Amino acid sequence: MPKINTRRVVTGHDADGNAIISYDDTLERYTGEHGLVDSALIWTTDNYPIDYKDSRDMADREVPRGPEARCTTFRIVDFHPGNDRDMHITQSIDYAVVMSGEIDMEVDDGVKVHLKAGDVLVQRQTIHNWENHGPEVCRIAFILIETGMK
Repeated sequence: MPKINTRRVVTGHDADGNAIISYDDTLERYTGEHGLVDSALIWTTDNYPIDYKDSRDMADREVPRGPEARCTTFRIVDFHPGNDRDMHITQSIDYAVVMSGEIDMEVDDGVKVHLKAGDVLVQRQTIHNWENHGPEVCRIAFILIETGMK
């Protein structure tokens, strides 16, 4: 698979409880179910409270788009120009940081907001769509935290 070219550094603990670097790698990407969108999973949690001593690579697994109950998801997503329309909702509060490029975010009443590098968005469990009408890839970092509400 091609790389999304994002370096990931994850800290952890050795057997004596000392801080260590657990992972230092370059993230792989995949093409999602909707065209012209690449995603790299950085980390997830699968329960609360979070077991910070767990040494598993929590990005080495398949996870749904939105986090499951008592879970979080952190991923980098590249939206290529002309990406497919995909109105959707996740059962989470989503923090989005536009790292590069520009993109339009649309909510289900048709209102759109234009975002560019450096902009941030807080998505509060609303139906939405991402559309890249620009000439370059738009890269967004997403942190999703399951809300416990349907």
